Amino acid sequence: MYVIADLCVVPMGVGVSVGQYVAACGKVLDKAGLKHQLHAYGTNIEGSWDEVFAAIKCCHEVVHEMGAPRITSSMRFGTRTDRDQTMQDKIDSVSQYND
Repeated sequence: MYVIADLCVVPMGVGVSVGQYVAACGKVLDKAGLKHQLHAYGTNIEGSWDEVFAAIKCCHEVVHEMGAPRITSSMRFGTRTDRDQTMQDKIDSVSQYND
């Protein structure tokens, strides 16, 4: 099953700046071969259900390995069975009304 997810990983107990941890998660997603797009409050990810959720687990593992004693994450995700849809398809379907 194909999924589009919106993930926000927040390491706790590491100070105010968390950019290095977010970048580490981006590297995890790159290594997994998943298409992803960083935005101001999270990252959109698309791919097969198993690959996306395995990569999210790996993000938590890597951030813990970097020294974060605690992580809180929020996530939204969606699937479709009526047709294929990518992140770009979703953006394009809204952008057509901005002309």
